[in-house]
Amino acid sequence: MHQLTTVETVQADGSYLFTAEDPHSDPAELIVVPCADGVEAWVNRCTHEDQRFDTGDGVPMRDGEIICPRHGSLFDACEGDCDNGEAAGTELSSVDLAERHGTVFLVDDDYEFMHEGGIDDDDGPSSTSHLQL
Repeated sequence: MHQLTTVETVQADGSYLFTAEDPHSDPAELIVVPCADGVEAWVNRCTHEDQRFDTGDGVPMRDGEIICPRHGSLFDACEGDCDNGEAAGTELSSVDLAERHGTVFLVDDDYEFMHEGGIDDDDGPSSTSHLQL
């Protein structure tokens, strides 16, 4: 069990992005989003064309639905199902969480917490420029 964030933070910020090792020992981006009864967690990928929801600026959401930034499919943030657009009839991959006194914990046996943010957020500067003035 790993402490992630608080329900209050997710509700105020709109989402929480973190990276965890998946069952194949690969890094996977996971998102925590607000719901009426607290928060839910999903793999940070649309079921259509593997598009990331949170690309570093938070999860795009409207009226309790996660919006695919590529095709506009809407996923119920609490249930994970989609009934419109290119992803209609599919469901997001869920991630098990626990909430205790407003604190959110990762409890999914398939994922091991690595760090906050996206996969590349822990690699330091991405510039390889050797420009000198």
